Amino acid sequence: MRYMVGVDVGGTFTDVTLVDSKNGEIKNHKVSSTPNDPSQAIMNGITEILQMNEIAPEEVQYLAHGTTVATNALIERKGARTGLIVTKGFKDLLEIGRQTRPKLYDFFAEKPEPVIPGHLRDEVEERLLASGKEHKPLDMEELMTTITRLKNKGVKSIAVCFLFSYLNPDHEKQAAEKIRTEFPDLYVSTSHEIVPEFREYSRLSTTVLNSYLGPVMKNYMQNFYNSVKEFGIPVEPYITQSNGGIISIQESVSNPLRTAVSGPAAGVVAAKNLSNLTGYKNMITFDMGGTSADFCLIENGEPTISMEREIEGFPARIPMLDIHACGAGGGSIAHIDEGGALKVGPESAGSTPGPAAYGRGGQNPTVTDANALLGRLNPEEILGGRMDLDIEASKKVIQRNICDKTELSLDEATSGIISVTNANMSRAIRLISIQKGHDPRDFTLVSYGGAGGLHCSALAKELNIPRVLIPSSPGTFCSLGLLVTDVRTDFVYSYVQIADEENINDVLGRFEELKQEGTKSLEKERISEANRTFELIIDMRFKGQNYEIPILVTWEELSVEGFHTIINRFHEEHEKVYGYARKDGVVEFVNYRLTAVGKLPKATFKESELSNNLPEPISKRDIYFSEVEQPGYYESEIYQREQLHPGNVLQGPLIVEQMDTTILVLPEQTMKVDNYGNIIIYTFGESQVHDDQQRKEVFS
Repeated sequence: MRYMVGVDVGGTFTDVTLVDSKNGEIKNHKVSSTPNDPSQAIMNGITEILQMNEIAPEEVQYLAHGTTVATNALIERKGARTGLIVTKGFKDLLEIGRQTRPKLYDFFAEKPEPVIPGHLRDEVEERLLASGKEHKPLDMEELMTTITRLKNKGVKSIAVCFLFSYLNPDHEKQAAEKIRTEFPDLYVSTSHEIVPEFREYSRLSTTVLNSYLGPVMKNYMQNFYNSVKEFGIPVEPYITQSNGGIISIQESVSNPLRTAVSGPAAGVVAAKNLSNLTGYKNMITFDMGGTSADFCLIENGEPTISMEREIEGFPARIPMLDIHACGAGGGSIAHIDEGGALKVGPESAGSTPGPAAYGRGGQNPTVTDANALLGRLNPEEILGGRMDLDIEASKKVIQRNICDKTELSLDEATSGIISVTNANMSRAIRLISIQKGHDPRDFTLVSYGGAGGLHCSALAKELNIPRVLIPSSPGTFCSLGLLVTDVRTDFVYSYVQIADEENINDVLGRFEELKQEGTKSLEKERISEANRTFELIIDMRFKGQNYEIPILVTWEELSVEGFHTIINRFHEEHEKVYGYARKDGVVEFVNYRLTAVGKLPKATFKESELSNNLPEPISKRDIYFSEVEQPGYYESEIYQREQLHPGNVLQGPLIVEQMDTTILVLPEQTMKVDNYGNIIIYTFGESQVHDDQQRKEVFS
């Protein structure tokens, strides 16, 4: 066995990457997604790429894929019929939430309906004190009556969340054991297993979402696992998590919510790997596909992590890469709103019927149609010749839906669609950078996804980002990320105490307990002891604050001698986030987090010799640019990506075409190929090339 396969399921296309672990050779492939059954497109893609390269299924040594099953089930409200059991008196907590409006000044904005309706929420007699000490035992007779009642109402899953169970899980364990004994066919999620942290509503919401998605994920994973086995692949597949790591199928069934942003997370992991290769430690990732665009900030080689995010309006308190999405993809639909303004997205044409240019009967103008009419896409074929473009169809839908409803010409309408799309994405980048104290001028924009190459140059110019880095296979970059990641499992313990030297040994003891859990988890994943590492974080705050800051710590710092190092790091981070730090303030330890990391074999990348041999353009065509001082059509050279060599320097305007994407370089911008085959676009011209060489960030 020598081959590694990564598969990323998108809304429009499913991407497959194949890596030969012996020589590092990388092959990529794309197939249309099958939203009704994502596993069908996955198996289609795996089958085709193996057949194209004459590889037998039994030669595959590693298989991982990113899935949107959990996210789609939540968006479409197609999770399992779920019941809820809580402490008596807290039946309506799921409805009450935090008593906040989703939009402060919109009196008509509505909260999303809870995934568990009122008649499927129940309560039982039991009570723990805030210390975790038992006040009232769990009434087992009432519990049995409650479970039976929910079962008779047709629930397939039950969520259990008792007050203060993160301190003492005994009552939840008793309830789960009773459910599994009496009704073994029911899926069960308990809060102490899913998110053993304080803050009652977040813990409840996370547990409910996990239980709601559990049966759906279980059914999908079983079908996928069977398909892989029947095909002849001898290894068990891994699934990407929201934290950027991967887990086994069994773990994903137990904790399906961990896969909520599975696909986008893989792209960020690939960008992190690229950061280590190229030396660009500060990156803003830009993943633009057919349905949406996703952004994440990487600082000093590490992507930012969020401990709580909202998924479809519901809080989910699990570690996730801090990825922000906006409804801007190649398939995003352009329309004129009631006020006569041009809008783009968030609705998408998806893969069926897709943009009008795909010739599948699409009746709405999309971003892809606009790029096609502006000459930015090959007017005859894309996807390496496997798909033709219907330019006339694009022209008709934009004329009918945009031009005829406004006074815009066809050129103005098409360039307007691009401008609005870029503006939407610029706001998303500002949200993760400028609004959080980061200057975009200190970052490199890493562009990937099938549509990213057409928009990255304009985004960089608008935001003063000095350079854009485009990997060798941007359209399948997320599937590549699945081949450079590790097993990662998160554990947490909540206990609020004053941060002083007297308590540091207690903190060390809590981390030792978490390490034991992490070790058991890695043993289940069959990770050898030599390949196990553990990352530690303490959530800290000043006494009286309502929010914490995660602070990285080491085992050595969990001592009396290292205590002040931890406190100083907290003060520095607090000042960075809030602009001040009270050095004389009382500090609290709140949550203790441990990530168990299991190192896996990874795809490797080789450097190539730089060359001065410039390829000839395969053709020229007129392309419309509205991003320059004098908008209009510019004659632009067209190049094939596979004909470019490391060290090549080219001046825009130009187009680089390849199977999985098209890359646009604006007039007055400079493009260079580095020694890993990445394309680097210098936003402000040729002088930047020499600056980068002097700093030795990439080229030597």
